[in-house]
Amino acid sequence: MVMVIVELFRDNLLAVLAVVLLLLVLAFFAFRPRQRVRLTDSTPLRPHMSAKRENSVETSGFAHEAATVTNEIIGAPPRRQVPGGAEADDFLRLKGVGPRLSELIHARGFTRFDQLAHLTSQEVELLDQQLGPFAGRIKRDRIVEQSAFLARGDVDGFEEHFGKL
Repeated sequence: MVMVIVELFRDNLLAVLAVVLLLLVLAFFAFRPRQRVRLTDSTPLRPHMSAKRENSVETSGFAHEAATVTNEIIGAPPRRQVPGGAEADDFLRLKGVGPRLSELIHARGFTRFDQLAHLTSQEVELLDQQLGPFAGRIKRDRIVEQSAFLARGDVDGFEEHFGKL
């Protein structure tokens, strides 16, 4: 029996080596380490990525829920923390935002594009109610989406979706 196997192996050495090589290549592709990518809150969003980050520190947990309920009860405007000494962004760069709407948004405590970019739908509704004659403009003019492009410095992406700045 052993002699038969040895004889077959000797006659088909090339075929056996080809099969072994094929198995090694398949094993490499099957068991190679995969790259694991984890996005943080500071990772800029690209157009193909989700616009919302529900897991971010600002929009998750008990503290956020308590603050949202408190803001709704007392009618306080939603706010985001701005890094100390940060310069205010020019909201007039956003399509559909004029001087008066820009003043109203600044009066509600928003000074940076990233603050507007991270608004949840509930916060947009709350802010919309406080804008008087400009109610509905945040959704209609896609202010949150525009702000997301400008917050991450993606001028090309902004111009592709909304036109020239």
